[in-house]
Amino acid sequence: MLDGPRPRFEELCRVVRIATEFVRGFRALHFAGPCVTVFGSARFDENHKWYQLARRVGAELGRSGFTIMTGGGPGIMEAANRGARDAHAPSIGCNIVLPHEQTENAYCDTQVRFRYFFIRKVMLVKYSYGFVVMPGGFGTLDEFFEALTLVQTKTIDDFPIVLMGREYWDELFDFIDQRLVRDGTISPRDTSLYRITDDPAEAAAFIAETAHRRFGLRYGEKVKRRWWLFE
Repeated sequence: MLDGPRPRFEELCRVVRIATEFVRGFRALHFAGPCVTVFGSARFDENHKWYQLARRVGAELGRSGFTIMTGGGPGIMEAANRGARDAHAPSIGCNIVLPHEQTENAYCDTQVRFRYFFIRKVMLVKYSYGFVVMPGGFGTLDEFFEALTLVQTKTIDDFPIVLMGREYWDELFDFIDQRLVRDGTISPRDTSLYRITDDPAEAAAFIAETAHRRFGLRYGEKVKRRWWLFE
């Protein structure tokens, strides 16, 4: 992608690969049901407190009727998918092909693999009714700030973003409050575009309430607290 202009046929083939990957993603996720995506580091093992919190988050969201979507790898992603399994809720992994292959976790009912990061992020936004951001590194920050920018610019409206692990994020939000707001690069009201909590039940309730109010979703009658339908 960074080699500069290529022969026209080669560029056409790239466009076809990108379009094909979009179509494959749309087909794989079309019937996924209303999802909530959980982001976070791949580097925490099952004994770590953030892994354990992510597992509780996945279970709570699953009991609230959502399909749990993650990047499909280890760490926080595995924990959230595992929590969905604990709650007998559907669980999806949207994995990415990397030079050093990311291992797929064993708790996903469906795994979709992507070559391009930007296509993967489109799918995560298109099929999600909210994001939960757990402690993580550059990838997690990229996903959080991209979602936040989409909400700030009203590209997507009233989309719930929840950060969990207040202790982990404290210094970041000190920077946002004491530098970005102070210097006027964001508005004070922009800090209300996300919610911070360490309570999985609060996170799930906030996302469920927004899904009902903003997107007009309700619980289906045939399978209580599982399938959601448009009103």
